[in-house]
Amino acid sequence: MMDSLRVRLLGWLLVPVAVFVVVTGLMSYDAARATAGLLQDSALLASARIIGEEVNWEDGVLVARIPPAALEMFESPDQDQVFYRVVKGRAGLLGGNPDLALPARATPRPVFYDTMLEGRLIRAVAYERELYDSGATEPVTVVVAKTQASYRAMLQTLWRPQLVRQALMLALVVALVLLGLTFELRPLIRLKDDVADRDASQLEPVRIQRLPSELRPVVDAINQCIARLKLHATNQRKFIADAAHQLRTPLALLAAQIECARPCGHCGPLLTEALAGIRRSSGKMTEMTNQLLLLAQAESSPPRHMPASIDLTAVVSCVLEELVVAAQRRKIDLGAEFTATVCVTGSETLMTALVTNLVDNAIRYTQEGGRVTARCREEGDEVVLEVIDNGPGIPAEARAHVFERFYRGATDIEGTGLGLSIVREIAHSHGGTVALRSQAEHVGLVVTVRLPRRRD
Repeated sequence: MMDSLRVRLLGWLLVPVAVFVVVTGLMSYDAARATAGLLQDSALLASARIIGEEVNWEDGVLVARIPPAALEMFESPDQDQVFYRVVKGRAGLLGGNPDLALPARATPRPVFYDTMLEGRLIRAVAYERELYDSGATEPVTVVVAKTQASYRAMLQTLWRPQLVRQALMLALVVALVLLGLTFELRPLIRLKDDVADRDASQLEPVRIQRLPSELRPVVDAINQCIARLKLHATNQRKFIADAAHQLRTPLALLAAQIECARPCGHCGPLLTEALAGIRRSSGKMTEMTNQLLLLAQAESSPPRHMPASIDLTAVVSCVLEELVVAAQRRKIDLGAEFTATVCVTGSETLMTALVTNLVDNAIRYTQEGGRVTARCREEGDEVVLEVIDNGPGIPAEARAHVFERFYRGATDIEGTGLGLSIVREIAHSHGGTVALRSQAEHVGLVVTVRLPRRRD
């Protein structure tokens, strides 16, 4: 999962955003806590001032009368408890709860502090004022405290909306980043599909239109590699074609010389047999040379160079006429089934070679007295060519290898092992496919070639 570019980019984008959200969330929490504390302390101080204003001299004695308004200002749904204490100096209790702690030291300014009362944490303020009477001065300290339920509720009220907004912003950023990555990575996906969907013989440069500038060096490197592969494949095919072409002349001369030597009356049986063996070997070499030339031609002929319209039924008929003698020698019933004239686009020479190799293979591998049938029909936008025989067929485990060059399923039958390789290359070069299957009850073989139908 961490190998995914999308995930890694998302991580690089979201980690800073998440850190920002966490930091701003903590800052929002601190701001909410400061605001809630300020409001609570302001209410405590206001209550202490109200109580302090009601402490007066009466007949030379200090009296504290606590007005209800001083405590009603703390009323809330959270039902906080409020405590107060009024003392003269540091010890003389004028009213309130004597257990309410005073600050550590007296100051002329209000003192806010946290303390414990009855096992609960409370927030308190101590407010001191000087009272004068007949030249006498007496310090009076007013302490007001309350529990923290309303403070915590206020903190949640102030901070929770901020937290929700931060979470929503983070979710929105994730969604927008994913959407942006999806759109911006589509050229990379198209580039991957363009390279992955190519046939092994398709060595054309990758298109660089509408690609981001960051991807163009990668595509340039891929195109340079494709150009080197194309040059290598072209040179290899040219070498095979040139070699096969150069072999045809000496092979033809060798065949002619063998034919001239055969009528020799002074030849003994061993020499006659040797000449016959040389003649057979020369024929095999000639056949393989022709197949190699045909394979090189099929590999180097892309469909755009083959614009001609071909009547496939006529091609099949001509091939059957040429191979009928070979079929008769083995007493094979050779036939054809056509529903109508079907046309494809391509090279007539290559298409003739495709049909020839299919029918010749069927004749070679079908037992004497067998049956070989060629069928040609249209199916939608495709032309389907089938060559069917009732021979021994090909085992399922061997079908994956029969299209390999020089692979032969049976070594006791003459052949080059290039027939089905040529068929596949020609079909692919015409935009088609080749498939193998058995007939009913796993007898015989059906080779199916599907080609695009010509559209007028």
